[in-house]
Amino acid sequence: MKAPLSWIKDYIDLDGIEIEDLANLLTSIGLEVENVLLVGTEKPEGRLKNKYAGLPWDREKFVVAEVVEVNQHPNADRLTLCELNDGTGTVTVLTGAPNMFPYLGKGKLEKPLKVAYAREGAVLYDGHQPGQVVTRLKKTTIRGIESRSMICSEKELGISEEHEGVIELDEDAPVGLPLVDYMGDVVFEVAILPNMARDASILGIARELSAATGRPLRLPQGHSLQAGGAISAKVGLEVRDVELNPRFMLGMVEGTQSIKSPYWVQRRLSLAGMRPIDALVDATNYTMLEIGQPLHAFDYDLLRERAGGKPTIITRTAFDGEKITLLDGSEPKLDSSMELVTDTAGPLSIAGVMGGGETGVRPETSNLLIESASWNFINLRKTLSKTRINSEAAFRFSRDVHPALAEMALSLCLKRVQEWGGGEIVEGVLDAYGKPYIDTTNRLTVMKIQEVVGQEITLEESTQILERLGFTCWMEGDELVAKSPANRTDIETGIVGQMNLIEEITRVYGYERITAKRLSDELPPQIGNPKLDAEEHIRDILVSIGLQDTLAYRQTSPEREARMYIGKAAPGGLAYVRIKNPITPERTVMRRSAMATMLELLEYNNKFRSGLAMFELGPVFLPVEGETLPDEPLRLSIGMTGAWDAASWDKPQSPAMDFFDLKGVVEALLEGLHLSGWKFEAVEHPSFHPGKCAEVRVGEDVLGVFGELHPLVKKNYAFGQDVVLVAEFDGEMLERFSNLVFTNRSISSYPAMVEDIALSVDETVSADELEALIRQAGGKLLVDVKLFDVYRGAKLGEGKKSLAYQLTYQAFDRTLTDKDALNIRNRIVKQAKNTFGAELRSQ
Repeated sequence: MKAPLSWIKDYIDLDGIEIEDLANLLTSIGLEVENVLLVGTEKPEGRLKNKYAGLPWDREKFVVAEVVEVNQHPNADRLTLCELNDGTGTVTVLTGAPNMFPYLGKGKLEKPLKVAYAREGAVLYDGHQPGQVVTRLKKTTIRGIESRSMICSEKELGISEEHEGVIELDEDAPVGLPLVDYMGDVVFEVAILPNMARDASILGIARELSAATGRPLRLPQGHSLQAGGAISAKVGLEVRDVELNPRFMLGMVEGTQSIKSPYWVQRRLSLAGMRPIDALVDATNYTMLEIGQPLHAFDYDLLRERAGGKPTIITRTAFDGEKITLLDGSEPKLDSSMELVTDTAGPLSIAGVMGGGETGVRPETSNLLIESASWNFINLRKTLSKTRINSEAAFRFSRDVHPALAEMALSLCLKRVQEWGGGEIVEGVLDAYGKPYIDTTNRLTVMKIQEVVGQEITLEESTQILERLGFTCWMEGDELVAKSPANRTDIETGIVGQMNLIEEITRVYGYERITAKRLSDELPPQIGNPKLDAEEHIRDILVSIGLQDTLAYRQTSPEREARMYIGKAAPGGLAYVRIKNPITPERTVMRRSAMATMLELLEYNNKFRSGLAMFELGPVFLPVEGETLPDEPLRLSIGMTGAWDAASWDKPQSPAMDFFDLKGVVEALLEGLHLSGWKFEAVEHPSFHPGKCAEVRVGEDVLGVFGELHPLVKKNYAFGQDVVLVAEFDGEMLERFSNLVFTNRSISSYPAMVEDIALSVDETVSADELEALIRQAGGKLLVDVKLFDVYRGAKLGEGKKSLAYQLTYQAFDRTLTDKDALNIRNRIVKQAKNTFGAELRSQ
């Protein structure tokens, strides 16, 4: 939210507080200042914590002036020559501003036009360049007329992007006064966080500053309101569901005009980020920004025309098939859950979101009906989720606005419409307050505050802080009783309400004033979390190998997941957990497969890097028949493609990864988890390349599957030429079979013996089976077996292959001899021959 300092000062005296100190103070109490825009004012000196932007207005170069006569440029139809008094004399200024043409040829103006005038040498923004391009005014000749100075638009001064016309100041602007003294300002861009939503207004920010500084708050005064009166004869009101519409008020002004607002109003709206329209619309927007209560204005005559007489305003949910065209021209689809403001002829607006274009304010509007209401913020959030409409009103209503603000806003808006647009306020208001809001009451003691904060804050000081925030406080014995103000809906009751009050007291008291202390209570018993420990251990292992941990969307669509199958044909009967309010049409269900998510991650990131090695540990969501909540088993997915190492000055790029790179990662993971009894088993899988896919098993349990993506599946994604390797494991099984607590094996102090052995076996014998036999036959002295070569050739004969292993022998009590090695090898060869018909290949 953008908050002009001049506007804040309407409600609190801030003299003597520097801009930087004020920005820091706002941030310290929870209103984080993201940027500070200097509108004509000088940037503070010294070491600054905040970001500043904007140009200063030189006091000699920028002044208030008055245009006394407007004449035609002799050589250009679209240019005028303005006779201008800048307080030191009369000068001729050339301009093409369209808002000067109505005064052309009228001679000396009865009421001179007050303008913002920049003299030669002034530094300002170029009004004809996109963005903010700084330029300096220089003498030039345009169509034969010398030009040294200019009348400024808002863009040239950095107030807004408006540059179609020059600024017309209010009549009371003193000629010759430095412009910075008349309208220089500072705009704080404040982040309104969810816990500070009640401060999405100028008055809200001023109230916080009042609490923090101890300076009194001045509340704005509006028109006195009375229920009933003459307005009852002009319009009716019907609220059909008080749960969705707790309060609805109507006020009216007759004989007003849709004219320009005073310039000080336009300037404040522009600095706050809203475009000025006219006095009637500006009054509603100004009041909303001022106190945080949105309003809507109807052209009363258009309502009468629709109704064929006295109109009746009705709030209700939408009927099937109803349509409405909003002020922005959009036609959102309505459903029966959406609250509308209607009349007997149909919808007028989507409640709390945006008004319809058919009955809005127009240049001919003379009778204005003003709506001020409160809405069920949960229902309104659902409406916003469906319509995807953003508006200033919706921003505030969706964060819950106290119904009491409706009365204050209507009072102020009626007064402003009358002051800025003229007319007479119709006697009385209509007020349907079917569900009065009950402000909460909470109790605090000194001990409770000290228990939470760790430092004593007296009840006297706590009372002063809360009262400056608008709470009503009194003492009952040794307890402080505080009733929440009529602008707060975030203060709860019970223990939560107490914490709410203590938070309010502490942030205004100042966190920097709370001294650090040692913990005085006993430490709670330490309870382990084996599940979390196992998950973190898996992450640590994979990261240490060189893979990157990722976090992905758990929302997807059946069509997205179907891409992991050939022809995008997923197996039939797959049930999904469907999302009622999806954030996008592409993410309508919760995922069933972590591997599908990993393939999407590889596809997206493959555009930016030549090699990827990633993993994700997270749940999938499987519907359970008859249950509301799904089963959420943990899954580990791994994805790899491209080169493991990128090229650098000291080494070339490594070859593209293949099936065995992924197999090595899986082996390292299983060994790091100290799983025992695991083995690989070749399988067929619809998503994987035939012959390049394996399961990991422990006994009869399948831990996961990994392999190279099937070429026909790969075509469903935007991958390059490199193979794509993926794996998906049951995370809960990995946790169950892992051994985080294990016994380290001692290292022998005697040297090892290493020899190679090559055995010729039938093609039907797997390397895994042969390795198991070698380990069994080798006994305890055989400490390691590694397959390093597979050979097939005519010398071996058809249906034969040679498997070469590196064998490592080592004892813990002696140095092995050649005879020991020979005995072990002979046992292995004999056992292999007896079991598989293996033959030892000669060297």
